[in-house]
Amino acid sequence: MTAKFGKVALLGIGLIGSSMAHAIRRAGAAEHIAGYSHRAETLEVARGLGFADSLSTNPVECVKDADLVVLATPVGAFGELAEKIAPHLKKGAILSDVGSVKGAVIRDVGPFVPDGVHFIPAHPIAGTEQSGPSAGFAELFDGRWCILTPVPATSDAAVEKLKAFWQALGSQVEVMDARRHDLVLAITSHVPHLIAYNIVGTADDLETVTEGEVIKFSAGGFRDFTRIAASDPTMWRDVFLNNKEAVLEILGRFSEDLFHLQRAIRWSDGDTLFDLFTRTRAIRRSIIDAGQDTPAPNFGRGEKKDK
Repeated sequence: MTAKFGKVALLGIGLIGSSMAHAIRRAGAAEHIAGYSHRAETLEVARGLGFADSLSTNPVECVKDADLVVLATPVGAFGELAEKIAPHLKKGAILSDVGSVKGAVIRDVGPFVPDGVHFIPAHPIAGTEQSGPSAGFAELFDGRWCILTPVPATSDAAVEKLKAFWQALGSQVEVMDARRHDLVLAITSHVPHLIAYNIVGTADDLETVTEGEVIKFSAGGFRDFTRIAASDPTMWRDVFLNNKEAVLEILGRFSEDLFHLQRAIRWSDGDTLFDLFTRTRAIRRSIIDAGQDTPAPNFGRGEKKDK
């Protein structure tokens, strides 16, 4: 199955959209890359970087004659965007996305997908805390996973073509049910981000410790929380509002486990603490063994993939 498309339209050219454009160029996976942003200043930056063949503030113009259309704005904007472009999608085209939630995308976009267009939601599990078109780089997806959650009755050939496309961009690909995806990502991504935002907010609100002290002595775990908490606020607001059931389910379990740890500390139960820390250390090693992070000192900071 060939991975090459005639025209790919990227509706959103922030970190993920611009990285896709660079990776498409590297792989030769499209003859024409079109980019959209509603901000003229964003297009000016993108124009200077040269990763797209055409750029527009009009999504309808961007998707005209496109063989693959990718929604890459914050997920809260997907429904309105889909409604605008739906009448102008090419018959036989694939409509996809890069959102971190999938059930809400199917709910909001699905009703607008015209007959003859293949709707295949997707989620490349890759990113940094940076945002905007200048943050993108071709290697972002290398060795990372991209999950496809096709809706029922989707053409197998269309799924295989999109799978080959993401593989050409460097990703490993898995097909998964949307509900399963949202639960898995709630524990692996969404709740960790919420915890990071919360702990950084707690430090900011703590009157007994000064802001200067928090910043000065942040070389420990707090520094790594702030890296996650620096992620795009609009994108993450939309993620939590659109995956609330799965997030709340995982938060409930997390709260119970945190209370258990609180009791262990209060009663000096070192065995419970040691057993948990040993088990979680093994998880970290498994992530490195799976090639999803680096064992390099300082978490590999300074490597290209973490820029």
